[in-house]
Amino acid sequence: MTTTASPRRYLMCRPTHFAVTYRINPWMDPTAPYDNALAVRQWETLRQTYLDLGHTVELIEPLPGLPDMVFAANGATVVDGRVLGVQFRDAERADEAPAYAAWFRERGFEVTEPKHTNEGEGDILLAGEVLLAGTGFRTAHASHAETQEVLRRPVITLQLVDPAYYHLDTALCVLDDTNVAYLPSAFSPGSQAVLRRLFPHAVIATAEDAAVLGLNAVSDGRTVVLPEQATHLTAALQAAGYRTVGVDVSELRKAGGGPKCCTLEVRS
Repeated sequence: MTTTASPRRYLMCRPTHFAVTYRINPWMDPTAPYDNALAVRQWETLRQTYLDLGHTVELIEPLPGLPDMVFAANGATVVDGRVLGVQFRDAERADEAPAYAAWFRERGFEVTEPKHTNEGEGDILLAGEVLLAGTGFRTAHASHAETQEVLRRPVITLQLVDPAYYHLDTALCVLDDTNVAYLPSAFSPGSQAVLRRLFPHAVIATAEDAAVLGLNAVSDGRTVVLPEQATHLTAALQAAGYRTVGVDVSELRKAGGGPKCCTLEVRS
């Protein structure tokens, strides 16, 4: 297959205040040690990786008391210059929503405040002309109709069934406009059938790949930035014609995040 890269504009948030002090997903253990300095170094390497690939990286100021603000993908969904704000399920993250909305408004974007719970690109992923929208744990199914109305793209609902893969972007990665990688067992039987129909040449991840959040990856259509621990997925992507760049964000994984969680695409 032939794959083509395109330069991307990303928004990221330095993990200045990163910590694991509460538990809102199965990856988080407040009793386990974490290393903020290591998280910052790993994040800096991820940021530099994007810059080296020719992408633009903009930054939002991290706010004290919001240890998960580093996971910028949850801050909004931006398609065709339209911004759908977010409404978090958990009170611990609620104050991130206005901070991200303010960032976009300050730069001239019109932000639509959501009426239903949605957690941004954690559960809403653009794949070509359509939006793949996850539900089951965080984002409310009712938000999918709202997403279609605001972003004006067809929305396809995908039902998540494994609590370990609580956001769509932990179970599926959009590789380019026509293809994805995903873990079938993270989805309901009906959603698996939809994915097979939409993406007959998809790269299928193993349970081992998913267990290191290998699918929480970022692709520019040619190069996939993914956790270096996802060795089977790396080989499968290369066999499918993609270039891969492995990064170590294992400290951030202690809060349930990987490269994609740290990366919000700004499509203007």
